[in-house]
Parts: sequence; structure tokens; C-alpha cells
Amino acid sequence: MDNFASAARRLGFSRDETHAFPALRTYFLQVRKQSELLCEPLTIDDYGIQTMPDVSPPKWHLAHVTWFYETFLLKPFLPSYQPYHPKFHYLFNSYYETAGTFHPRPERGNLSRPTVEEVYRYRSYVDEHMLDLLNRTQLNHYEEIATRTILGCNHEQQHQELLLTDIKHILARNPLRPTYRVDLDTPTGHAVAVEWGAHPAGVVEAGYDGDGFCFDNERPRHKVYLTPFRLASRLTTNGEYLEFMEAGGYENVELWLSEGWKTVAQQGWRAPLYWEKIDGQWWYMTLAGLQPVNEQAPVCHVSFYEADAYARWRGVSLATEEAWESVASKQPVTGNFVETMYFQPAPARSDTAVAQIYGDVWEWTRSAYTPYPGFRPLEGTLGEYNGKFMCSQIVLRGGSCVTPQNHIRASYRNFFYPADRWQFTGIRLAEEQA
Repeated sequence: MDNFASAARRLGFSRDETHAFPALRTYFLQVRKQSELLCEPLTIDDYGIQTMPDVSPPKWHLAHVTWFYETFLLKPFLPSYQPYHPKFHYLFNSYYETAGTFHPRPERGNLSRPTVEEVYRYRSYVDEHMLDLLNRTQLNHYEEIATRTILGCNHEQQHQELLLTDIKHILARNPLRPTYRVDLDTPTGHAVAVEWGAHPAGVVEAGYDGDGFCFDNERPRHKVYLTPFRLASRLTTNGEYLEFMEAGGYENVELWLSEGWKTVAQQGWRAPLYWEKIDGQWWYMTLAGLQPVNEQAPVCHVSFYEADAYARWRGVSLATEEAWESVASKQPVTGNFVETMYFQPAPARSDTAVAQIYGDVWEWTRSAYTPYPGFRPLEGTLGEYNGKFMCSQIVLRGGSCVTPQNHIRASYRNFFYPADRWQFTGIRLAEEQA
């Protein structure tokens, strides 16, 4: 846990005169409460639905993040802790092979039991014991307890984003097109004109640079040479992507990578996920229900294959993750995050040199998700968190409209398979120059 060693101190979670962590307890409770607030609009029947293997039922998310604290904090550090249920370790382990066997991911929606009520009891049970752990002044390993708690909270924030992503897919697959929340504001306005910012060649540093929290895949900090490039000042809009569609982009084999063309043919893609044509007009599903496509808002729910094909059609490309980071690291972490309460991308209204670099949509880069030079995963079971997925996936940057603002930073590396579309993913164009 060396790369988390100073996180507690930097975030203000220092020991008080009793050697406890009062601010950390508050942080933990805030994160735990937020997960439950996100589920408040659901009906009891929504909690157990799984619409595809990548989607997990909401009650599974609530239980899995709880399993994380139980497994990595309560069992090793709280004396005489008794697990809530002997089978929950099997049901709610996600993919940690060294932690034991686990229930198959595609079958999570087959579980009517435990009930939603019991999952909430499980959460309360673990919360009670976590507070007991954080209040115990006589225990050793306080640094480890604090840093693992911070890791657990960041893990839960990742699942808060997945909760909204999966809830959207669940509701969109229902022919009734139910609304998650009827009180959400709809973003309006016109996107500013796109500009191209020029960035010179040179050696830059990439990776996390600080003494606070980061995931292990953001380290170590290292040097990278960048060729000169230009970066679009804002995200690609629905209207701009619609031009690609109307120009026959999905029918032009010359624009597509081989696997992308195969996927388009197999899946019958002709538009981003959640788009449908009704009486000659394009609509899309949002967490506020079915709405006309807003041509001024950033295009969302496109795969890497679609982002790459669109960039080729425009005669440019996507940025490398290091080029993206070199620009984003100079910008404040502000934007359309989950706190804005849109839960969908909004038109770029800022005329700054780089708008929407954070929030709105996760931006596909053209970088494969691989380890940085000198990367070392965490020791033990937690080493499975990121490292073993460094194969066949693509890096995304910047966060989205359902990402908590305090969860994102310039060095944050998200990753998905190139065909994935159900996440809030979009496009920012780039161009390398000779």
C-alpha cells in the first residue's frame, strides 16, 4: 500500500488526540450514504434486474462495495469480527481469484435472495463495525486501516457511477421507457464553436504526482516524448456525429478498424447506444426519460470503434492518453459531474481554450491500457484491482456527468473494451502534426 501511504494525511484524515480519525469516519459515512441516495428513486423491482452480463443489479452493487470493507478491513483488522453471512463472500466477490471463488458475473440477476431489505441490513451491519474499527484507539496498523478505508471509499464511488450507468441500461431496455427521476434538469444552450489548440513537441511527465490518493495504475510518474499535436477545444456534439451518420459513416468500411467493422455488422449499429428514430426524428434514452436528441450536447454512449471511425472521417484522430493528460493537468477539475444533477452531458458553454476536459463524458484515447514503465501492483489480493486487466482494453480520461467531482484527477486512467458503449463515453478529436 506504499502508493497510498500519505493519503490520510493529505486529505485531512489525521489522528486526533485520541489517535482516531474523525474526518475519515465522516468521509466514510458520506460515501456510504451517497450510494443509498442514488438508489432512492428505484422501485423494489428495479434492484434485481440484469439486462446484460456487463450490467450488475443495483442490489449487487450495494452488497459488493460492502463486501469490500468486510473483506479488506474488518476481517483482517477488527478483532473477533464475525461476517454477516457465510455465503456472502462467495456471492459478492467480483473477480478476486486470490480471495476465493465467486458467483458468475452473468448470473447476478438470477438471485432473488438475499432480498433488498437484507442487503441494506448487511450494509448497516458492516457500517456499524467499520465505525467501531475506526474508533478503536488501541489498534496498531492505523495507517493501513486509514489508507484501505480511503481505497474502499474510492472503490464505492466507482460503483456509484456504475450504479447510474447500469440503472440507465436497465430502464432503457424496458419498452415502457420508465424514468429514473422526473425532477432532473435538462441541459440547454448552444455549444461554443470548436477551436484547435496547438501544443509543441517535447518531453512531459505523466502519471500521478502527489502524496494523496491514487490508484496503482496511475503510477509511477514517468517521462514521455510527445510529437506536436492539436487538441479540439470541446467535445464532439450529437449534431456533428449525426453528420457522420447521414454521410454513411456506418456503411463505409474504409473508416473502420477490422474488429470495429465486424462488430458493427454483428450488432447492427447505425447510431450511438440509446438512440432511436421515432416519426423521422432521433430520440435517446436518458435518466430523465426519453428525449429528443440534443444536437448541441456531446455525443455519448459510443464505442472506441465508433470514436475512431468518426475521427478518421474528420481526417484527424484521437489523442494519446499522455497528450490528453499534458493538457488536462493544467486545467482546474471543474465541469458537469454528478453533483450538477443533469446525469447527462451538457453543451459546451465555455469559450476557454479547453472546455469539458473534465466531466460530461469519458473521453476515448487511442492508447492501449498497459502498465507504465516500472509499474508494480499492490501486494496481495488488492493487486488484482487493476493490474490484471492491462490487456485488450483502451484508456479513457476525464470523468463524466455521473462521476463524483472529488473522485477525478488528470492522471486518472479508466479503461474499457473497445466495443463497450453502455458507459458515458464520448469523443474529443486530436491531430498529430509532423
